[in-house]
Amino acid sequence: MSNKKHKQPKAKEPVKMRLKRLANGNQSIYLDYYKDGKREYEFLKLYLVPERTPTDKDTNTQTLRLANAVKAKRIVELQNNAHGFTGGGTRSKVNVIDYIKTLADKKRIRAGGKERGVFQGYNALAYQLQQYSGTKTTFKQVDKLYCEGFIEYLKKAQSTLHNKPLNENTQVWYMKTFEAVLNAAISDEVTDRNPFKQIKPENKPKKHSAEVCYLTIEEVKQLKNTPCLYPIIKQAFLFSCFSGLRFSDVEALTWGKLQKDSDGGTFINYIQKKTTKQEYLPIARDATDYLPDRSGTADSDFVFKLPSDGYVNMQLKQWAYAAGISKHLTFHVARHTHATLLLSLAVPIETVSKILGHSDIKTTQIYAKVIDKNKRAAVDKLDGLTD
Repeated sequence: MSNKKHKQPKAKEPVKMRLKRLANGNQSIYLDYYKDGKREYEFLKLYLVPERTPTDKDTNTQTLRLANAVKAKRIVELQNNAHGFTGGGTRSKVNVIDYIKTLADKKRIRAGGKERGVFQGYNALAYQLQQYSGTKTTFKQVDKLYCEGFIEYLKKAQSTLHNKPLNENTQVWYMKTFEAVLNAAISDEVTDRNPFKQIKPENKPKKHSAEVCYLTIEEVKQLKNTPCLYPIIKQAFLFSCFSGLRFSDVEALTWGKLQKDSDGGTFINYIQKKTTKQEYLPIARDATDYLPDRSGTADSDFVFKLPSDGYVNMQLKQWAYAAGISKHLTFHVARHTHATLLLSLAVPIETVSKILGHSDIKTTQIYAKVIDKNKRAAVDKLDGLTD
């Protein structure tokens, strides 16, 4: 009798990932599986690119990671159907951190502007949840008690950037981002509940109107006269001070969007990243002084080739310190500066609102309150002069 061990037949993979080469050299990723006895081909609208650079390789790694996440989800769905499960049941065993990173990867693949910000936000949430409950939490464990505990955790958590406790507005942001993740999981049939809806509003962190941080014209001049380690960051920030554009819109600005009007002035015809609205924005001459040299560029080339917003903000802090400015400088301070400068020059608030692209004038009124506060402080200095 032979003692030779027989190899067990390899289990048949219920969902296979396949590639289809396209005419442009890219490879389309699709899934091949049987559902209810019928063969299905699901094209994921994800593509592998020829790996000519390290960036191409990194992009393909992220794309395959996302494709494998979809594949895993389909396997769970087929197993649920085979055993008669519907709703959140077995699927609620999906790992919360892995699911959030899948959502983040979708944003990273689309990349750019607002999408990159959402990608970074999801990863920040994943980090805080990991600090709160570890890496093995499943959606089945996310109940009302878990969410209440997360709210309590946020009150004591540290900021990943500033190494200090999270302010209340940041706590609200993490809570709402987690709620959005749970709603997405419901849509994906990973879970069937969002326990935050069971928590009374008075037991949730409240958002407060943040103090508007802006620069005076003297501080803008200080920055102008102070070297910055990365000149392109200095140019982009000062351009925003005199144009009011958000970081996402400055980052996405191409040379073709800068146009001349009939009077020889410059304007930008663009779509706001945040609101997705078409905007016509006249640009002050001082703003154009901070545009980089255009030599050898095409209309489709980016005007400001910037690193990530997080890295930009880190460099802005160092630049501000070198200029002797103690304010907490971020790129968005440039937009605040533009708004307050216009209002201090008696530009009507309705006009300022249109320049900033606000859909509601109430948003612009935040800056008007700052100017009114400054006027009151100036007038109060007259008190006691004749005593």
